[in-house]
Amino acid sequence: MEPSNSKMKVDVWSDIMCPFCYIGKRHYEAAIKQFPNSDQIEIVWHSFQLDPTIPMESTKQQNVFQYLADRKGISVEQSLKMYEGVLQMAKSAGLEFNLDKAVVANSYNAHRVIQMAKTKGKGDEAEESLFQAYFIDGKDFGDHAVLAELGENIGLTDMDIQEALTNDDYSYSVNQDIQEAQNLGIRGVPFFIFNRKYSISGAQPIDVFLKSLEKSFTEWQNINPYSNLKLGNTFE
Repeated sequence: MEPSNSKMKVDVWSDIMCPFCYIGKRHYEAAIKQFPNSDQIEIVWHSFQLDPTIPMESTKQQNVFQYLADRKGISVEQSLKMYEGVLQMAKSAGLEFNLDKAVVANSYNAHRVIQMAKTKGKGDEAEESLFQAYFIDGKDFGDHAVLAELGENIGLTDMDIQEALTNDDYSYSVNQDIQEAQNLGIRGVPFFIFNRKYSISGAQPIDVFLKSLEKSFTEWQNINPYSNLKLGNTFE
């Protein structure tokens, strides 16, 4: 009898300009390192846009402090104050955010590149690369040349990037993810769903991720009892 699924899925809706998404990724990764059946877990990244109204092409480059100030109608000093807790939370997760360097841009095309990377088995690498580019390296992911550079760093070709940015299939995949999020009632990210049953909203503590992995995997394994068998293993 064949297993119905070879690995348990963890679906994650995320936007690469979301600081809690990067922090949540680190918390999940810390949990999966402690999980004994990590080789039977597959993470699947889904597109989400926190602010689709950001212009696709703009000569006005803002850092996150100015962007938040403009969006909320507050001073830059108040914006800086609001981010103090985020910076400390990031540091606790092992991340040194350089938010003064971050360039706010529309993330839609970056999500198209992530969708392309997923078809090559590089979705997680693409997420990590884009998070680092935005929060640490201060690179503008709204620039196609930057996307090409980041794609090359994870093994994508210039042709792959051009395909991602011109083929409507990747736009469709982005839009499908966003629509599914709306259907599921997801209003903020990161949003993790374990085995399409249990969910975690936000950058929760590591032990919360670990408990969700344990509970969902136990249930998944009960209906996929042959999932841990390896090809070539025989019983005499």
